[in-house]
Amino acid sequence: MKRVVSVSLGSSKRDKATEAEFLGEKFIIERRGTDGDYNKALQVLKELDGKVDAIGLGGIDVYLYAGGRRYAIKDGLRLLQAVKITPAVDGSGLKNTLEREVVRELARMGIITPKSKVLLVSAVDRFGMAEALAETGAEVIFGDLIFALGIPIPIKKISTLNFLAAILLPIITKLPFQILYPTGKEQEVREKKSKNDRYYHWADIIAGDYLYIKKHLPERIDGKIILTNTTTREDVEELKAKGAKMLVTTTPVLNGRSFGTNVMEGVLLTLLNKKWEEVTPEDYLRLLKELGFKPNIIELN
Repeated sequence: MKRVVSVSLGSSKRDKATEAEFLGEKFIIERRGTDGDYNKALQVLKELDGKVDAIGLGGIDVYLYAGGRRYAIKDGLRLLQAVKITPAVDGSGLKNTLEREVVRELARMGIITPKSKVLLVSAVDRFGMAEALAETGAEVIFGDLIFALGIPIPIKKISTLNFLAAILLPIITKLPFQILYPTGKEQEVREKKSKNDRYYHWADIIAGDYLYIKKHLPERIDGKIILTNTTTREDVEELKAKGAKMLVTTTPVLNGRSFGTNVMEGVLLTLLNKKWEEVTPEDYLRLLKELGFKPNIIELN
């Protein structure tokens, strides 16, 4: 039996282990949170190295993408380089392929239309989703400046996003990752009601990393569609209680929760039996088609 483990800087309260089968191969899939403790994450990675089939890095990105360029996050790269034997991934391969295809599938289904208003809370973290949303003709706000940097300026064009990324990301990627993304106990802290709520109220569809969405979530989101991943049963119940209309997860639901792109990319890497740097987008797309991955849609209200 293959074993794929996601080592996350996130809260251990979201930990889960389950068994699943893909293309006749049995897997143990596990998430292990380190509650924002970077050194503990390094230690766990070194303990698992060479003892599991693939490792996913959760709660942190290794790379951010914009305008066809890749920007390495210093803290994420250090974690990746701590793994010497076992293939390790950060989920960016699926963000480029699976999430892009999910948006296109939702457009074919009529869930996303040119009349849709979409808030993508962070685009450089989900570049495939960002580019695919722009393709649909929907009105999109990329919330990178608003939610990551606290600058209340909505970005409305991919070209603007790419321009700003080229200026800011070489600086931002050198900052401690905790400044940009909630880790550990910070994942349980909610932003108080603020003027940024208006972007949530404006949107028909709220998309992106779930912990980012959750951190800024208003008390009511009646009629909204949430497009995300890594949701637990408790998350689903909360969204329902807040009035959300629909939840769409880009990764499959296994034993009551959707796992992160990093751990699912670890599964695909194991099936492909290749090194991460050798895998092409075409490899992932072929395998995703073989696996029959489709967006998981839950009607909430």
